[in-house]
Amino acid sequence: MNTFWLTNVRLEKGFYYDQNRISGTETEICHIKISNGKIAEITTDLPNSTENQIDAKHQLLLPSLRDMHIHIDKTYYGGPWKACTPITKGIFTRLEEEKELLPKLLPTAQERAEKMIELFLKNGHTHIRTHCNVDPIIGLKNLEATVNALKKYEDVLTYEIVAFPQHGLLRSDSVQLIRDAMKNGATLVGGVDPATVDRNIEKSLSTIFEIAVENNKGVDIHLHDPNTLGAFTFERMAHYTKEAGLKGRATISHGIAFGDLQGDALTEIAAVLAEQEMDVTTTVPVNRPTIPIPKLDQLGISVSVGHDSITDHWSPFGTGNTIQKLGTLAERFRLSDEFSLSRVLKYGTGGITSLNEQGERVWPKAGDDATMMLVNASCSAEAVARRASVQALFFKGKKVESKLIESIPDQV
Repeated sequence: MNTFWLTNVRLEKGFYYDQNRISGTETEICHIKISNGKIAEITTDLPNSTENQIDAKHQLLLPSLRDMHIHIDKTYYGGPWKACTPITKGIFTRLEEEKELLPKLLPTAQERAEKMIELFLKNGHTHIRTHCNVDPIIGLKNLEATVNALKKYEDVLTYEIVAFPQHGLLRSDSVQLIRDAMKNGATLVGGVDPATVDRNIEKSLSTIFEIAVENNKGVDIHLHDPNTLGAFTFERMAHYTKEAGLKGRATISHGIAFGDLQGDALTEIAAVLAEQEMDVTTTVPVNRPTIPIPKLDQLGISVSVGHDSITDHWSPFGTGNTIQKLGTLAERFRLSDEFSLSRVLKYGTGGITSLNEQGERVWPKAGDDATMMLVNASCSAEAVARRASVQALFFKGKKVESKLIESIPDQV
């Protein structure tokens, strides 16, 4: 099916105002012609032909979602329930566990990764960035399972794979393994806490960026260290980003120290990162100071959300539902008015919103990829606040028939 009409689609049109205050979102019912994976036409006139149509039944069309931090290679998801063991040595408790756990999980690693992918499709995602353990215990075996799982879904999503030295790039002597991973399906170079885990900020970061330059890839580094230690690591990472010529290709995952910084300290480090177009991913944690997402956005730092863990030995929590997570983000920062809620969507879509800040429709438009989702909401603000469910998902014009999606009736 190269060409079809998606009829009776609700699109956001603009904002309603009450004495210069945005009081609501105006929508209209449109019909969208999709051809060869692109949006070819948007009209309010119902097409004459009844052939090749899918009726959206007045559901809201939104850009599809992106999970920018997940670990699909190590999870209990799809298997029996298992809670976490108590932490006695911080992060090192979990690293010790992995030495025995990952080999035991390996026989079902691909199967469980596929089930997690299905969960993400059900919840409206068409892009996943997954971190994959590469270490002396598991070698490249988890990477192989991850690549094999994702390749099965290349017709319905895009993905990135971070070669992740969970046990420390230097601490576990994984430098050559990471180099090998970059030749075997990994698309980004990872790292974890150059100070706390590797105990050598400069050597750890310089090695990460050296591997990235060798392979012309970006980097994505887990940074959990708090306060001034974390801020110093941010600064050094920005330095190496500039030296390596990787402007716009470096990600800070978690960035816990952002939650400890205030005033000039936050503004100054944000300026350093923004100069290199570095971005940040977060799980929107509620069990520690949450990084100041709206403030970072105002300071020019692109922020995206991810789930990190979905029921594994690190955490028994996680749903794979990004709309739900966006609702938590809005609650955490008291974003309860129409305009603020409508802006929250961008943290889950790679920055895409239906309306710009002036209330003009900027998505969808003719020529865009027909990668999108239908949700049961009257507008994006309601979708976030009320955690709207995904009713249908499209990837480059293809209606995604996930095993888990309860799709709207397909009339094509």
